[in-house]
Amino acid sequence: MQPHAFVAMPFGIKKDNQGNLIDFNRVYRELIQPALCAAGLQPFRADEEHRAGDIRTDMFQELLLADLVIADITLDNPNVWYELGIRHGLRARGVVLICGGEISTAFDLYTDRKLRYHLKEEGPDPILIHDDKQKLTEMIKATMQSWHGRKTSPVYQLLSHLQEPDWKSLRIGGIQEYWEKYQVWENRIKLAVNAGYLGDVLVLADEAPVAALRAEAWIKAGKALRQHEHFHFALDQLERGLAIEPDNLLGLHEKGICLQRLAQRNESGYSLDRARTHYQSILSQESYQRDAETWALLGRIDKDAWYSAWNQPNQTIQSYRDEAAYQSPLLKNAIESYRTAYRSNPSHYYSGINALTLMYLYEDLTHDTRYHAEMSAMAGAIRFAACVEAETQPSFWPQATLGDLEILVGTPETVKAAYREAIADHDNQGFTPHASLQQLQLLNQLGFHPENVAAGIETFERALQRFAQPKVKRETPRQVLLFSGHMIDAPSRPTPRFPADKEASAVQQIATALKNLGAGPQDWALTQGACGGDLLFTEACQQLGVKVQWLQPFDEPEFIQKSVVCHNETWRSRYLAARAKLAFEIRSAPHALGPIPADSDPYERCNLWLLYTALAQGIQKVQFICLWDGGGGDGPGGTAHMYHEVQRRTGQVTRIDTHAL
Repeated sequence: MQPHAFVAMPFGIKKDNQGNLIDFNRVYRELIQPALCAAGLQPFRADEEHRAGDIRTDMFQELLLADLVIADITLDNPNVWYELGIRHGLRARGVVLICGGEISTAFDLYTDRKLRYHLKEEGPDPILIHDDKQKLTEMIKATMQSWHGRKTSPVYQLLSHLQEPDWKSLRIGGIQEYWEKYQVWENRIKLAVNAGYLGDVLVLADEAPVAALRAEAWIKAGKALRQHEHFHFALDQLERGLAIEPDNLLGLHEKGICLQRLAQRNESGYSLDRARTHYQSILSQESYQRDAETWALLGRIDKDAWYSAWNQPNQTIQSYRDEAAYQSPLLKNAIESYRTAYRSNPSHYYSGINALTLMYLYEDLTHDTRYHAEMSAMAGAIRFAACVEAETQPSFWPQATLGDLEILVGTPETVKAAYREAIADHDNQGFTPHASLQQLQLLNQLGFHPENVAAGIETFERALQRFAQPKVKRETPRQVLLFSGHMIDAPSRPTPRFPADKEASAVQQIATALKNLGAGPQDWALTQGACGGDLLFTEACQQLGVKVQWLQPFDEPEFIQKSVVCHNETWRSRYLAARAKLAFEIRSAPHALGPIPADSDPYERCNLWLLYTALAQGIQKVQFICLWDGGGGDGPGGTAHMYHEVQRRTGQVTRIDTHAL
């Protein structure tokens, strides 16, 4: 969805300070609206004059949440000044000032992002309108691109420590329709994340009506992709969200986790030092200096650095202990980070138990008792914090923390009892023991409290066996074969593109492309299922055992009429035969994504949906095959659109030129 622009300006024909008549409806229609559209924004302007002090609530909501505000201050209009003042007070950026005719003294309010347009005979000067429109378009683009540069609101310039309110706090209760739509959109995001339909999340994020919503959705998508271990694609989405909200703490944390995981995989260009620098940059901001979660994530980086320094394969316990003790300066770094996190927020028991465990390890490995005095006090405080959360917000983690405490201060019996309670109380809901097991295995490597650790490992392994029931879920594909191609030409088509007599040659070329890619039962294929290229590709994939799914821009009956039997009824039987062999259900955009936004095209939307769904399985897995003549489409959303979208993200393209068939 396009970014929103709110236009604050006079209405109708008014006199300026010199008595000249100006038709502001023409100014909007001939200058402002086309400039905004050319810059890729959707303009919003109230359709009637409102009385001073009687600003309409829907206008007010748009004014607060719009990505950009254009204010025409040609006249000393109280409504415009009122709206501009509200925007300056609640948003630090995103305003462009314009003025027609004589320069207003109020223009001194800004030093940049302002434009004087030319007037003649009550409207924009017809000779200079083209230049004015081009300059305004360029200014709008520059303002949007420099969203996170210098603050342009005089309020935020003077009050340098003033923070913009969270966009959700700007919700106006009277605007039920606006927020009901938001609630439906948010629920679709949640459902898509929970179902693992990450392609849906990415499309919905693109369709968010304002930047704040897009940022939120891209960050949620990044988190979901990170949880599925698609770290590169997750970073892409997180960066898109952070470009809008650079101080979004969840987005910054998720970015750090991705950097850390890529460093652990030894990916080129990624290191623990880079991840550490990222967290240190967050902590350098005054508002986040005492953020416990950021300090804890930094502690994880320090802990990984210490672990990597001594962990070598096939060593004895004593060798591990000797090397781990030698690397104790790195261990102290991790302790200090976790310790700072816990002191910043004593209810943050996660950082507390990590700090305490590493303190016990440090004393056990080095016989240095520097932390001894605070260890018993911390144990009691952590127990209290975990118990409180276990009672008020029951989940696996606070009760598992009580088990971690028993590893340090308890017996094998108390360890088993605590972990069993954590597991039993939550059964298979929220049972995620892998991090706990990983910690226990580290302690086991170092021969730390061996009886307690063995009891903990045994308890979790028995639970995993009990819960290890087969789940119905999609396996991970070896590669994803994405296809877009021309439909069979209508007999009346004036310029042939994919005529029916080229079908046999196209079938052969598609089969060759699939053979070259080694397509087989371990692969997925994505396309729409239209007559012509889509169905030929589907049939070829099904012959090879490739699992095919159709994602369609309309509900299936409408899609069949528009894209299957539109030229020839004979394609219906082929469609139904292929449909019966599909590995996955057909998904329609209206059902999965909701009604299409007013400024979107259903075919372009479906192309992006297909592409995002493919990319969500891993960028390197996507292979795009297209049956394309190389020209533009008959309308938006054709094969040309898909080709260019794929080229922006991955170069793995196999093109079958219909002219060469």
